[in-house]
Amino acid sequence: MVCYDLSLSYRSSSSLVVYLVRVVKLRRRCDRNRKRSKRRGIHCPIHGCFLDSVSQKYQLYADKAGQLQERGMGRQTALILVAHKTAVPIQGEWLEEFWCDECQQKRWYHVKKSDQINNKSSHLAQSIYSARIAPPSLWKQATGVIDAKGNSSVSEFTRRQSKMIGNKSRKDFQFKFFI
Repeated sequence: MVCYDLSLSYRSSSSLVVYLVRVVKLRRRCDRNRKRSKRRGIHCPIHGCFLDSVSQKYQLYADKAGQLQERGMGRQTALILVAHKTAVPIQGEWLEEFWCDECQQKRWYHVKKSDQINNKSSHLAQSIYSARIAPPSLWKQATGVIDAKGNSSVSEFTRRQSKMIGNKSRKDFQFKFFI
């Protein structure tokens, strides 16, 4: 609802009365008094609809100074921090899988969260989320994610044997005798 506020403003040096017209947006009472947390405002970058989460958050970390510099940290500070710690957790960024109603499919997104203060007089902060499709390079920076190519310390033979079902795995162990 839009309402017009007519308030008087006086100037002390002259007898001129100035009317100020402000447009005030009134919110419904049920919106003002809502104590429950609202839905995260993560929208599909393609369609603009709300995205529904279907996985947990996978936090990102930086292990190189260049990754911290991309996020606004100074060069010398980033070098000192990476030298002091092997991996630096990145606050407000993660990978998460979402369901889009328009696309009718699940996709992995790189989500960034930033807090923005609504009013100067108010200390209420509103979180703003930006989502983009996760590039493959970010998977190397995520914590707790299983590598799609598998564990590099496991041999090809062991990987192949673990995928076989039933008695077919005996084929690799049979000896063929030639006469």
